[in-house]
Amino acid sequence: MPLSAVHKGAVEETINFLLNATGPRGKRKICDMFRELPDRADWVDYYNIIPQPRSMHLIQEKLRKNSYRNVLDVYEDLNLVFLNAMYYNEEGSQIWKDANTLKNLLDNEWRHRSSVLPLPRESPPPSSAQKIHRPALVAAAQPPSAAPTPIPTPISAPAPTLAAPPAAPPKRSTPSAPTASRPIPILPKSPPRPPSPEVEIDVGGGSSDHEPIEEVPRDEQSEEIVKQLEKSLPGWPGFSEQGWMPETSDVRDLYLDLVLAIKNHKDVVTNNRPSMSLEAIPEDWPIPNTPYNDPISLKSIESRSRSKLYPSTKAFDMDMSILFMKGRRWYEPGSEKYGHIILLQRLYQALTSSSPPEGPPYVSATHFASLRAGPGTARPLHAAPNNDDNEGVPGVTTFRVSVKDRRFVHEVHYKGWSFRLADWVHMANPDDPSRPVVAQVFKCWVSEDREKKGQPGLTVCWYNRPEQTIHPGHRQFWEGEVFKTSHFADHPLEDIIEKIACQFTARHVRGRPRPPFWYPGWPLYVCDSRYNDRDRCFVKIKNWNSCIPDEVRKNPDFMPIYPFERTVFPRRFGSPFLLKGKPIKGPGGIGEPLVKQQDADKPDTPGKRPRRTGTHSIVDQTGPNKGLYVGTPGAQPSTVGTSTSHSHYPPSQQVQLPQLPVPPARPSEDRSIVTAAGGWANLANNAVAEKIPPETAKHFDRDPETNELLWFSGPPINVSHAPGPQYSLAYLHFLAKKRKAAQENEVDEASKRRKPAPRTATEIVNSVLSDGSIA
Repeated sequence: MPLSAVHKGAVEETINFLLNATGPRGKRKICDMFRELPDRADWVDYYNIIPQPRSMHLIQEKLRKNSYRNVLDVYEDLNLVFLNAMYYNEEGSQIWKDANTLKNLLDNEWRHRSSVLPLPRESPPPSSAQKIHRPALVAAAQPPSAAPTPIPTPISAPAPTLAAPPAAPPKRSTPSAPTASRPIPILPKSPPRPPSPEVEIDVGGGSSDHEPIEEVPRDEQSEEIVKQLEKSLPGWPGFSEQGWMPETSDVRDLYLDLVLAIKNHKDVVTNNRPSMSLEAIPEDWPIPNTPYNDPISLKSIESRSRSKLYPSTKAFDMDMSILFMKGRRWYEPGSEKYGHIILLQRLYQALTSSSPPEGPPYVSATHFASLRAGPGTARPLHAAPNNDDNEGVPGVTTFRVSVKDRRFVHEVHYKGWSFRLADWVHMANPDDPSRPVVAQVFKCWVSEDREKKGQPGLTVCWYNRPEQTIHPGHRQFWEGEVFKTSHFADHPLEDIIEKIACQFTARHVRGRPRPPFWYPGWPLYVCDSRYNDRDRCFVKIKNWNSCIPDEVRKNPDFMPIYPFERTVFPRRFGSPFLLKGKPIKGPGGIGEPLVKQQDADKPDTPGKRPRRTGTHSIVDQTGPNKGLYVGTPGAQPSTVGTSTSHSHYPPSQQVQLPQLPVPPARPSEDRSIVTAAGGWANLANNAVAEKIPPETAKHFDRDPETNELLWFSGPPINVSHAPGPQYSLAYLHFLAKKRKAAQENEVDEASKRRKPAPRTATEIVNSVLSDGSIA
């Protein structure tokens, strides 16, 4: 039975897409080399090595004649076109790269039409050279009975439209006397590649991860390579059927109450409604790279809720999730309106949880997040237990995964998302909703605690953004760069914002993650270094195995990639605190490392906090006097200009960044305002003393000797110099006349000393004529 019209149409669309695929600059159709088979007379060895030659023209002819009985046979033939070229040609040659690119495009396009076309096998077909010659490759490892004779390279070059002639001499050789009773034993020159590899770079284990990569600046060609690849990747299929609000028979006005709670929620500080950011999004704007293109808005959901048109809680819950996703894609991450969307989403997830907050009005000091502090604000894990310096919020994170009162599970589901070990997520940030916490899942669990029994959650490892670190002013960051920390935190499912992806450098510069680890439109980050919040230093990661859960190390199925045509590095930017026109809020700042950088591969162990020496820096990020203020123990603070010069990265090559010189110690001196005013007796009831709250004090350093807070209310005041002596106008007039007379005398003396210039011939003739000497 021939192919159905639906199958045939989908296959023809796929073939047309492959035929029209172009290179990075759009000047060359990379499929032209695969339209026709190579000439049999010129390439005899090709037909000896390749068991089933295929070309695009032959496949199109068979489709036209309705010769295919199964749609998967078409896929197998298309796959053979590119597998044959990849087997015959040298790996890394241009034709091998084109074949590999087209094979990936074929996989993407076929899976993109999975609703019509059945999914094919993952491994090469049995008729491919990769499968047929595999026994011969194994036998080749044993001593051969006869020395093989290589097939000579053809003298004449093939036509440019051939499907598989190599760009370099063939890498295969055959024995001198092949027999028909057994497969042709092809002997490779080098160890064979794995057939149809899913992963080009193994996380932690592959040699490619540790090979030095020469960084190339981002240019237009690089941009085009990234766009072309991401454009060809399959789109996100949408939310799953699991994890939604449980169905209940008594909903009454539940949907409308939830919508009104989101719509009418006000910020306690500004008294503004964050929902105005939701209402400003165009209703008919389709969410890119998603299947959700129907008009949706907060107003339309409210209207449907009032008319009781929602058939189930799942339908309502999904509409709200789509609306929040629409807001996250519409606004720029890190902007104030983006933060409004995250805040409202976290409020909605709190209201639909098993223990909703009290209200309305709904008030939360942590923006409805479950933890008390986020990255950059949580107390450093390595501080000594008896350290009472109030730096950071204690008890938020741990330095290891907890196993107490919980039962570990394979995966959890929430709001249509499925979360498993090593997935990357955005979590609600209690400090700044506009910058969700970048985290990796290390455990999925269900609580066995008596108070929270049965409630699922995640244990994640936090990654800091640049604005959540303290770094030198000259340091540069990659676009989307984050830094691994040793902070582990337990989050309930209500803290989850969305799934994301984060790649380590070795993979990020070579390609993009394959589904289901990442889809176009999802946030994507890159990690190259660890951040030590105790020593305020960055250390380049050398062993990626130390950064991921133990269960997925050496797993070839963990985050495979679609490769680029060549390595593409991200853009570089300066410190977010030095960007012009874009004020950055964050718990980090401009500063120097406190101690010498250590090896990142050594495990982090809790210990005593090192004694601080040198300068201590803080950053004033608001007001007209924005800049860096540096104080030293026992010295008056002074203003230091922030540096905008750039230096090359990575910081792992910097043993220790230079610090400002510390002036010699001077006798301690009480410079407090109370002492300057003569003591409390003089101030009487005209002054009030208030202690700086811990949430303010945590942003400033302390004197290592006295533990006093190095805090200054503003930049140093410029002390005016004493005015010079004053003179009367008469005396000033006398001085002016004296200077003028002296200048005139100098001019007269100079004119007297000047010798007269000799007369010219014209002057002499005129003088003689005027005297009447000549009649």
